[in-house]
Amino acid sequence: MFQASLKALSAALAAKQISSVELTRGLLERVARHSALNAFITVDAQKSLAQAAAADARIARGEAAPLTGIPIAHKDIFCAKGWLTTCASKMLSNFTAPYDAHVIERFNAAGAVILGKTNMDEFAMGSSNETSYYGAVKNPWNPDYVPGGSSGGSAAAVAARLAPAATATDTGGSIRQPAALTGITGIKPTYGVVSRYGMIAFASSLDQGGVMARSAEDAAMVLGAMSGFDTRDATSLERPAEDYTRELGAPLKGLRIGVPREYFGEGLSADVGAAVDAALAQFEKLGAKRVAISLANSALSVPAYYVIAPAEASSNLSRFDGVRFGHRAAEYGDLAELYCRSRAEGFGAEVKRRILIGTYVLSHGYYDAYYLKAQRIRRLIAQDYAEAFKVCDLVLGPTSPSVAFRIGAKAADPVQMYLNDIYTIAANLAGLPAMSIPCGFGAGGLPVGLHIVGNYFAEAKMLGAAHQYQQATDWHAQTPKGFEA
Repeated sequence: MFQASLKALSAALAAKQISSVELTRGLLERVARHSALNAFITVDAQKSLAQAAAADARIARGEAAPLTGIPIAHKDIFCAKGWLTTCASKMLSNFTAPYDAHVIERFNAAGAVILGKTNMDEFAMGSSNETSYYGAVKNPWNPDYVPGGSSGGSAAAVAARLAPAATATDTGGSIRQPAALTGITGIKPTYGVVSRYGMIAFASSLDQGGVMARSAEDAAMVLGAMSGFDTRDATSLERPAEDYTRELGAPLKGLRIGVPREYFGEGLSADVGAAVDAALAQFEKLGAKRVAISLANSALSVPAYYVIAPAEASSNLSRFDGVRFGHRAAEYGDLAELYCRSRAEGFGAEVKRRILIGTYVLSHGYYDAYYLKAQRIRRLIAQDYAEAFKVCDLVLGPTSPSVAFRIGAKAADPVQMYLNDIYTIAANLAGLPAMSIPCGFGAGGLPVGLHIVGNYFAEAKMLGAAHQYQQATDWHAQTPKGFEA
């Protein structure tokens, strides 16, 4: 059952071939057996099994939805009533959420089971899941390597078959990059499709909740359950409900795939480039047409992001410690004082670094020079995509410039760490939907991800294209050694 798709699990539950309690208990035992991965921060068997029993009763009454009785892991950035919700930070290590995030409400309404809360980079600030107060998450393909971040716990849980699917969040690549490094499917929808209510903020204009799953088909099912309009989130989009599985059967004949020339030059490792080239050839074999495009301003996405995101983070984190970072930074004069205050509150090194950067760029005399310029670059990046989508339907390329790296290898070099998101950040700046699917293996037998970006609200088209590719290949079905059963 640990290798079964969500569709198969749903059918088995409906046919009473297995109960939700049995499925949940089996997964909880699997999580405990593989605790060395450090994928979970909190597991509460009593709560999970109570939800499973309720799901079984719902199925018995004939009131089941597709996800009823299916255990889902949740990134520990989503508030869940009665559950410890830490954001992997010492600051929130004893915080029990008094309410449910909108995403959790949606899953509760669907009858899904909360399997547990997954590990992550502290306050979602990181690309390797090494900044967690609870320790680094291990990559199931090789425990000496990172799983990516910030949603590394969710990625590792799905890759190791500890959970059939997991929620995650993406501010600059935090769903897609770990999905690539662990060989799973991850999708970030259009900004505003998933409510951010109850999702502890990092950078509010960039954050978006999404899905990690084994396949595009599974991801489509989960995204349909968690998306939807929410009046409590000012950025939530009021749109009709969508069936994200509707294009899974659509053939790829005539699909125009844009390939940015900027993504295949210096900085892309040869093994990743070869796997992505092979994936593009497979798309063409399935009937898609390759179109050369340019995203001329994409090289500016990393510096623009690391101005905008820390600026928003410094303002958001002020809610937790009472220090008014951001626009009031000038009142405190010395940035060292702010550093000391944040240190006293227990922030980790990466969070402190970003608070300092954000405070600096928003302070008097630097707002125009840095923050406003970064926002102008953001518009140029969005315009590049708008031009590209005039000649193509989807944009394809590498998700990450390399396969996973060893734990600790980039911890002392923030710039090299930040460059792991060089291909993913632009989609967040533009607010576009984007996903990563496994497309092969590179150095050390570690997974490679193929990045897919669509126009606004093209999630179903992206998922359909990914599904057709996954029907023709089996990269998504590969399981790390030691986790096959």
